[in-house]
Amino acid sequence: MTKTSNDDDLALAFDECIARGDAVEPRDWMPEGYRATLVRQISQHAHSEIIGMQPEAEWISRAPSLHRKAILIAKVQDEAGHGSYLYSAAETLGVARDDLFEMLLTGKQKYSTIFNYPMLSWADVGVMGWLGDGAAIVNQVPLSRCSYGPYARAMVRVCKEESFHQRQGFDLIQAMMAGTDEQKQMVQDAVDRWWWPCLMLFGPSDRHSSHSKQSMAWGIKRFSNDELRRRFVDQAVPQIEHFGLTVPDPELRWDESAGCYKFGEIDWEDFKSVMQDGGPLGKERIAHRQRVHDEGAWVREAAEAYARKQDERLSA
Repeated sequence: MTKTSNDDDLALAFDECIARGDAVEPRDWMPEGYRATLVRQISQHAHSEIIGMQPEAEWISRAPSLHRKAILIAKVQDEAGHGSYLYSAAETLGVARDDLFEMLLTGKQKYSTIFNYPMLSWADVGVMGWLGDGAAIVNQVPLSRCSYGPYARAMVRVCKEESFHQRQGFDLIQAMMAGTDEQKQMVQDAVDRWWWPCLMLFGPSDRHSSHSKQSMAWGIKRFSNDELRRRFVDQAVPQIEHFGLTVPDPELRWDESAGCYKFGEIDWEDFKSVMQDGGPLGKERIAHRQRVHDEGAWVREAAEAYARKQDERLSA
């Protein structure tokens, strides 16, 4: 298709909007690449929230007290809400929620690999809240200033709720570290297993990322993957040391000249492997999502039937 002068004017207006830091709204003209990047990122984010319900939901029945059970139920419920906000934001870009679900279930769209590792102990629940959600907050707070308005507004509420989740995880770990030697060892074992997946949560390194640079130019992202990862390490290490725990990285050290921690190289081959084949629990996570989706078909059908009746009543 031949590009017209009107197309040039629209592209210029879009570039000026991004340069000013103004929000792009659903009815505004946007480049197809911008739209496609948003659909990919928002849907992957939404899928991660929905799949992320599974590992913690598995521990609801095994929580050690009614208090902890109630906290975990509330957290899982929040994650469902986060997925719903984000799917709604994606729909403003002209994609159907059913199509997004289909792409998730068929593997055409991905979600965060961190949810494909097993939670082996109660300490894992705390570490995932403390460090896992802590990493998510570092990653997601800048998205509340994303150039696409619906995504940015959804992230304001998501981040507020994630901050509660992180605090709940910290509180759980604090209680365990005041307990027995066995409980303290459970926490250290959990930190050992989850530290590197938490660092991988930020995505591939900048030198390997095919999307990060363009996303930053469009204002979808505000910081690179590596910058966000470094921020998380700088925040998390003092907390880990506060508890008397150790970081499973022999190369970790404070760099006085740089004013930040230097840490070892991530095993990117493991990251790629989990992305490609789903890791330890990828197939189980998708199978569970498929089963729940199928079992909920009657609810969707009933809602659609009710909507049709309402339309018929209003048009009569």
